[in-house]
Order: sequence, then structure tokens, then C-alpha cells
Amino acid sequence: MSTAKPIRHWYGFFLSLLTAFMWGILPIALQLLLSELDAVTITWARFVFSAAFVWFLLYRQGKLPSVAAFTNRTRALTGVAIVALMGNFVLYLYGLKLLNPETTGIIIQLAPFLLMAGSVLFYGERMTRLDVGGALVLLAGLLLFFNDRLGTLFQSVSAYTLGVIIMVLAAVSWTIYGLLQKTLLRTMNSMQLTFLIYSGGALLLLLFSAPAALLELDGLHALLLLFGCLNMVVGYGAFTEAMHVWHAAKVSAVIALAPVITIICMPLVVWWWPSHFTSSGLNFLSYAGAALVVAGSMVSSLGKRQG
Repeated sequence: MSTAKPIRHWYGFFLSLLTAFMWGILPIALQLLLSELDAVTITWARFVFSAAFVWFLLYRQGKLPSVAAFTNRTRALTGVAIVALMGNFVLYLYGLKLLNPETTGIIIQLAPFLLMAGSVLFYGERMTRLDVGGALVLLAGLLLFFNDRLGTLFQSVSAYTLGVIIMVLAAVSWTIYGLLQKTLLRTMNSMQLTFLIYSGGALLLLLFSAPAALLELDGLHALLLLFGCLNMVVGYGAFTEAMHVWHAAKVSAVIALAPVITIICMPLVVWWWPSHFTSSGLNFLSYAGAALVVAGSMVSSLGKRQG
């Protein structure tokens, strides 16, 4: 972080914690919403809402991107980035439909490590000892988390196995987007790229979505969809501001707590809505594995300060 930027520790911590909370409860809300809407339509609605919001901000600032001014290479990379992030959102929801929110929150923690490995491979960045240590702790945590389901994962192609595979693909899709973002941000700012990604994704998803289904939602599911849309704006907005006023490593470390928030909230949700949610039945080793996954993410994030 540039020394020219004011460091506001408590403000940055609060924003980071807000982001972790928003992202931690999101899979719970989305899983309930999936009982009424398909994954593509949900993603389309979230992209449309976010694209409209970012367009308004860019319009007021007079900074709407000019695609005509881009090189063919930039346009092509932007197109791939749109498909990658769109794939991440849709695959995540398909995986969430087959898994419990706790499991999706743990598996998606692979994404920043895949991004780290991709940055080493394609951008020549170096890994610190803390990066390597964090990765090993995360992998150990994953093995512990799935301790009583390893047989299910590798011996047969069940719905659970398919859900895990889909969630890993979602992490890979996000990694591809993250790697392309490093290149694209050299020609446009983050808000301009976000607008192009969301608007382009909304146009593509319109071909496969069912917007009319939004009119049939009851009050609860309409509120859940609104929360999913606001989560993109508030969650990513808080994350961006936190990165601006606090150390990036500390922000990443706090955000790594998102799956912990999911795990803490799930028993409360099961107690409150037993007709919609069931207990995940995680054993002690699974909880220990989840703790290691989060610890690995936090250690690796803090390791970036040495990079």
C-alpha cells in the first residue's frame, strides 16, 4: 500500500469484517433462494443490478469505458474474463445446490491459492515461506474437513462428489478471472472493468435465464434476491474501500474468516428454519479442518507483506 494513502486501522478492520460477514451469510441466503430460482437467472439478476449501479457511478464521474478505444487483445481478454467470472458465479450456485453452505465456503478458499500459483507461473511473482506454509496448512485442512467423506468422494460419483467437483471448477474460473484482471487493470481502472464484466455477463446470461420468473417470487424470496444483489455492491464496495485505507494483507486475512461466519450461522439457521435447512453433521475433525483452512488462508495473506 502506498504511504501516501492514510492508514485507518479500525475503519479498515470494520470494512473488512463487514465484507467477511456479507460473504459468510451469502451462501445461506442463496441456497434458500435456489429453491425458487435457477442458478443462471439468479446470476443474471445480480449482474444486471450491479452493472446498473456501477454504470451510474461511472456516468457521474464521466469515466465510462470506451470499448472502441481498446486494442483487439484487450477486447479478447475482457471477453474471456467475462466468461470466467460468469462461470464462477453460475458454477458456485450449481455446487451450492448439491452441497451445504459450510462445504462451499471451505472449498472456495482454494481460489486465492490457485491465483497465487497462477501469479507465480504467469507473472513471475515469488512465493514466500509463509505462502508455502499457508498452502500446506490449507491442504491439510481440506483433508481433515472431508475426513469422513473421502470414501464418498473417490469411490463413487455421487451428488456430493459432483458438487465438490463443480465447486473446484468455480474456484478455477475465479482464478482465471483474477489472473486476467492483473493484465486488464493496466488499461482501465477497477470500476470500469467491473462494469464491463457485469454488463457483458448480463447480456450473455439473458440468453439462458428466465427473467419472468422474478415476477413470481414471494416476499421472502424477493428479499433474498435483493440481498444477493446488494451483497455484490456492499460487499465488494466495502472490500475495495478497505483495500484503500488499510493494509491489503490484513484485509485479506480478515476476509478469510467468511467460512467461519458461515459455520457459526448455520446452526442458528437450522434451528430457526428447520423446514428449509438441515444440519450438516460435521464432526470434530471437520471443524478442525475448517479452522486449518482458514488459518492457511490467513497465514498466506499475511505472507504477502514479505513479497
